[in-house]
Amino acid sequence: MNAKGTVIKYGDNIDTDVIIPARYLNTSLPEELARHCMEDIDTEFVNKVKQGDIMVGGANFGCGSSREHAPIAIKASGISCVIAESFARIFFRNSLNIGLPILECPDAAKDIEAGEIVSINFDTGVITNETKNKTYQAAAFPPFMQELINAGGLIKYIESGKMGD
Repeated sequence: MNAKGTVIKYGDNIDTDVIIPARYLNTSLPEELARHCMEDIDTEFVNKVKQGDIMVGGANFGCGSSREHAPIAIKASGISCVIAESFARIFFRNSLNIGLPILECPDAAKDIEAGEIVSINFDTGVITNETKNKTYQAAAFPPFMQELINAGGLIKYIESGKMGD
């Protein structure tokens, strides 16, 4: 499993209310959430994001409420992976539960800039900044986590009948 895309970058303490403002929580439709993703911090996000792009954030990405709407909005917008210096624990868990790959890698999060092209090898955890020809090492996803992400999240993984193999 791999990802490659253009970086859209944000800073520290990006909370779930910034990712998807509370006024849009009357829906759980992924495509509707995606239309409002990041709009309070980046009004152009929905116009510039392309399928496969990679979001990079600073420390404590996804802090705030425990709602799953935030990672759903990011994934539905087309983002293929989020790299951050650190994640709020509940955001980390919710992201994997819905099948959004996320990687903690402080060096990459600090060094990678908006607009750069980044590729990720989830088998090895290697993040390559193709623009700067520089690599960073994140923890690789174990095979069962890759299966869960490839299935589209925990519920779809369970429904596939692979659990316990």
